Amino acid sequence: MDELDLQQITLQEGQKLVQKAREAVELYLSNYQKPQALAGSIFEKNFGVFVTLNSYPDMELRGCIGFVNPIKKLGESVIESAIAAATNDFRFDPIQKEDLNKIVFEVSVLDKPKLLVCPPEKREQKIKVPKDGLIIEYGGFSGLLLPQVAAEYKFSPKQFLEAVAQKAGLPARMYLSSSANIYTFGARIFYEESPKGKIKEKKLIL
Repeated sequence: MDELDLQQITLQEGQKLVQKAREAVELYLSNYQKPQALAGSIFEKNFGVFVTLNSYPDMELRGCIGFVNPIKKLGESVIESAIAAATNDFRFDPIQKEDLNKIVFEVSVLDKPKLLVCPPEKREQKIKVPKDGLIIEYGGFSGLLLPQVAAEYKFSPKQFLEAVAQKAGLPARMYLSSSANIYTFGARIFYEESPKGKIKEKKLIL
């Protein structure tokens, strides 16, 4: 997958992804069933995807799970990610059916992560905030932060690299290690303004 593929997703298709994510959670919490996958050419392509659940209106994170690599069809992976974010994010209590009227859904469609190839001391200069999401791998540790995290917290490139290292359970400056691999990826992000409300594309600015 390259950036051109990611840009082929229309707003209407992004809206369908968010609607399907909500439908999947509602159906699963009602009777443990899953809805049919979305049909159409873009939904049958393999993309990475993350589904983020936030409480409304205070916008506190309630779950975020997904597929980093494009190993499944988008129409299927958005369903699996949504259900997992609602029921299987160990950081939070599982979402209950009665919670859904106070939850907003966000879907991030990812392009394929690219290894950042440069000397470690040049990494701060090579990443583009808030365009890039980050992944760090070091030994058995790994961590990921979506691009919107940098925008939300107004991170500098250095702060974003430190944050992804800490997300992996590593010291903040471990991103400077030559043994650490850093990957960047882009994303298209679609979200509900309010529960079951208007769905828009998120434009990231610092």
